[in-house]
Amino acid sequence: MSVKIEDGCISCGACESICEAVFTVEDIAVVNQAAVADNMACVKEAADACPVNVIVIE
Repeated sequence: MSVKIEDGCISCGACESICEAVFTVEDIAVVNQAAVADNMACVKEAADACPVNVIVIE
């Protein structure tokens, strides 16, 4: 599985606070793909919590 951030990220930091092993917020959220497989539960939680729905799990 892979995770991407679509255009429209508002850098709110919700994803990073929920799943800091995978998400880092700089100008926009950045995904650590190497950590996705071991952290799918919090990745899904972060995607559900994203206020602009830009986290896509493929």
